[in-house]
Amino acid sequence: MSGNGSNGNLEAGAYQPSQQRLFAVRGATQAEANEGEAILGATEELLRALIERNGLEPAEMVSCLFTTTDDLDAEFPAVAARKLGLDSVPLLCCREIPVPGSMPRVIRVMLHFYAAADHEPVHVYAGEAQKLRADLHAAQ
Repeated sequence: MSGNGSNGNLEAGAYQPSQQRLFAVRGATQAEANEGEAILGATEELLRALIERNGLEPAEMVSCLFTTTDDLDAEFPAVAARKLGLDSVPLLCCREIPVPGSMPRVIRVMLHFYAAADHEPVHVYAGEAQKLRADLHAAQ
């Protein structure tokens, strides 16, 4: 390995920077109940919006992290991602910190992907979860 970039060319000026960069978008939604179908439906709707608004294809996705509040344990949100065809994207489900007074039944996601360097990432906070990021509400 030459340690000088991806193509191994040592000529001055030969390095061509990538026209893409790594991005991360965030999103959240609220499940109607602690039921498998409610969790899957809310997660699928959220992921579809993130994918559509950012013009994503599975091959561009690097990883996807999900968190749920303590009151959601009937299903893994990652199951919804698999149903959408994200079979080759590493997925991880975690528990959100149970802060007293926080919004209940919330599913959060952080999706990492490659896109053109000038891409404008679009975060999605759906339904009641828009209250979590009032600063982004105007962009929804």
